[in-house]
Amino acid sequence: MQVSWRRTKIVATVGPSSQGPDIIRGMIRAGVNVFRLNFSHGTAENHRANAAVIRQMSAELGTPVGVLCDLQGPKIRIGRFENDATPQLATGGSFSLSADCDPNLGTESGVYLDAEVLDDLAEGDRLLLDDGRIELLVETLTTSTANCRVVQGGILGSHKGVNKFGGGLSAPALTEKDFIDLATAASLRTDFLAVSFVKTAGDVELARSSLEAAGSQARIIAKMERAEAIAEPICSEIIAAADGIMVARGDLGVEIGDENLIAVQKDLISRAISANKLTITATQMMESMIEASTPTRAEVFDVANAVLDGTDAVMLSAETAIGAYPVATVKAMARVIQGAERHPTLERTQQPLAVGFSDIDQAVALSAMYAANHLHGIKAVICLTETGTTPRWMSRIQSSLPIFALAEKVGTSEVTALYRGVVPVYFQASAIKPEMINHLAVQTVCDMAGLRKGDLVIMTKGDFINVHGGTNTLKILRVGDKIQ
Repeated sequence: MQVSWRRTKIVATVGPSSQGPDIIRGMIRAGVNVFRLNFSHGTAENHRANAAVIRQMSAELGTPVGVLCDLQGPKIRIGRFENDATPQLATGGSFSLSADCDPNLGTESGVYLDAEVLDDLAEGDRLLLDDGRIELLVETLTTSTANCRVVQGGILGSHKGVNKFGGGLSAPALTEKDFIDLATAASLRTDFLAVSFVKTAGDVELARSSLEAAGSQARIIAKMERAEAIAEPICSEIIAAADGIMVARGDLGVEIGDENLIAVQKDLISRAISANKLTITATQMMESMIEASTPTRAEVFDVANAVLDGTDAVMLSAETAIGAYPVATVKAMARVIQGAERHPTLERTQQPLAVGFSDIDQAVALSAMYAANHLHGIKAVICLTETGTTPRWMSRIQSSLPIFALAEKVGTSEVTALYRGVVPVYFQASAIKPEMINHLAVQTVCDMAGLRKGDLVIMTKGDFINVHGGTNTLKILRVGDKIQ
């Protein structure tokens, strides 16, 4: 069966609107490549049930689909207002944040905030509440209270988030809840783990060691949403430590200012690609489709811009978690991606000719992509892979050709489902006679890519099947010839 190929992948969040076999099946058919389980909401049992349905529908459709578990992280929040009131903060008025206030008895004049957060404040700091909707200026400080002037007023509810413009609020990247959720993620065989509010490479390393202790080899995605995380040398260190990054534009925009987001987004994506790492662009990409059946033109351009930046994936959050049109939203995003990918700049190769190779399989991977982009007649790249490393390297090179990652190991196809330009394919090489593997691999891709007699394909593989890091062979094959 011929597949509809799209380079940029779609990550969709599962929630009340998108639970159950029928909806999950419909979303996979519409184009979802990875499902996100948001551990800020729901129970462990709920996440396990959703993961089981995703795996079941993926197997039923024969379409490899990944699972990404997203940890809540240390969201810094104010306390609760008495009787869950929602006071109106008037612009120019006064409002206090205090550790002396009862955590459940906030009033229109002030609300509780943890003392450890107050220790990070100084007079003149700008505080942004409720995703930046309300802005406070710290005028005076005591050991337990920040007395503020309301710069931008509005209605404030209980437990809303607090950010400091420019960053600098102390909080560990992994909370006690996160360690519990991390163990849950490992138990449901997650393919990716997103770590929220990462501040240093040490946060990524702690998450990785904790995952490994829980028996998981899931890839770590560092969410870039703190001002500190995008400053050098910290940014480069985080990218080096992680398997990929998420440009989480919500909290990041609050901390650095929305006007600075576009340049930062482009820079982060470019840095990750150069480091051979994954990128996911997230937050409010099609926010209007929570309630509307079609996206706005501004949202269409936002998604298209991320595609042109070279992101591996774009992500849907509330749009599919609680939105009224989860399947339609995925279809709309897929159409926008395919439209953006017709732009001629994405047909131009950006080959890093001066790069040095550290591994044999990396040299084979990049040599294959150079040949694919410069030899007339190549229609597809076939990569027999054990861990997904070789197709990941291939996917860092801009190309108009599909990369078919043929894998047998459980989990590998689900991971490569997130790689830009890669089509994951289940392929049981161990059940095939060695002399038939090349022939059957090409035949499989011919059926999926609609190749014709005389078309050329590039194949990479190792001398020994299912051996990690063993890719050492590159072949150029002609469809219709006798293939050995």
